[in-house]
Amino acid sequence: MTDATAETITDTPAEPASAKANRRSRGYWAGVAHDSRKLGFWFVAPAVLLLLFIVVFPLAMQLYLSLTWWTPLDGVRWYRAYESFNSGDNYARLLTDGALWAALGRTVLLMAIAVPAQFLLGLGLAYLFMEQFVGRKFFYSILLTPMMIVPAVVGLIFFLLFQGTGPVNDTLRLPTSFAWLTDVHRAMLAVIIADTWQWTPLMFLILLAGMLGVPADQLTAGRLLGASNWQNFCKIVLPRMKSVIAIALVLRSVECFKIFDVIFVMTKGGPGVETETISLFLYKKTFADLDWSYVAAIGLTILFSLSLIAARGLSYAAKRKG
Repeated sequence: MTDATAETITDTPAEPASAKANRRSRGYWAGVAHDSRKLGFWFVAPAVLLLLFIVVFPLAMQLYLSLTWWTPLDGVRWYRAYESFNSGDNYARLLTDGALWAALGRTVLLMAIAVPAQFLLGLGLAYLFMEQFVGRKFFYSILLTPMMIVPAVVGLIFFLLFQGTGPVNDTLRLPTSFAWLTDVHRAMLAVIIADTWQWTPLMFLILLAGMLGVPADQLTAGRLLGASNWQNFCKIVLPRMKSVIAIALVLRSVECFKIFDVIFVMTKGGPGVETETISLFLYKKTFADLDWSYVAAIGLTILFSLSLIAARGLSYAAKRKG
């Protein structure tokens, strides 16, 4: 060993004890972080597997079946449906299916009447509940009750209400021969009334949350400047609620395409097909006609279309909030 090397080794300062402790501490916490990531992975893994099982696999199977002519009557397993591959003819078929488009039209009609009615009623109720008054909490609980009832029970309630000898005809002093659920012009109206009764509370809840989020100092400033409550509502409250309104309308519009229980119990889609919405149409195609591959194609098309509409509406809501 040369003198220079020895001098270098001799002059190298020993590592302070604090530095060693810091290094050991960093190593310890790095190990803890690594173990935490592994533990987090094992905690999340069951949820991911469940999501794959209940979402990804059914969608993949639905897409696969929609490209075939397979039905349970074929006598072959679903995974052999490729034997009747049809190159997407089901998607071409739904474009010319008059019964399908008629069911979609009735669904859109229900949505076009029920959603605005629920919005206006919910908005009015939310406006009333902005102020404190005696019994507010009691009436608040009463208003939310319809939303908590099972839709099938709601259908049964209104099925009984709209009977010829039921309370509706008795209250309106109509003859017992005045039909609601068996009349082609009034059956859909009865369904819309039932849906509006059940889901106006949801619209009310969303809109009230939006109204209560408006800063109180802005409303106070408006009053000090001489604005009436109505002017405050139109100039301050509504402009700040655009994103909330968009979310509420999107949610209820999408939900209208899922309405099934109420209509099935009240009318079963009748009289004829006058109240047959897209959900009942798919139900009949699935369990009466067993046309599963065609139903898969319709379901995917509706899912894709509603996803685009919902994404557009929520994107608008996000922009207005920003």
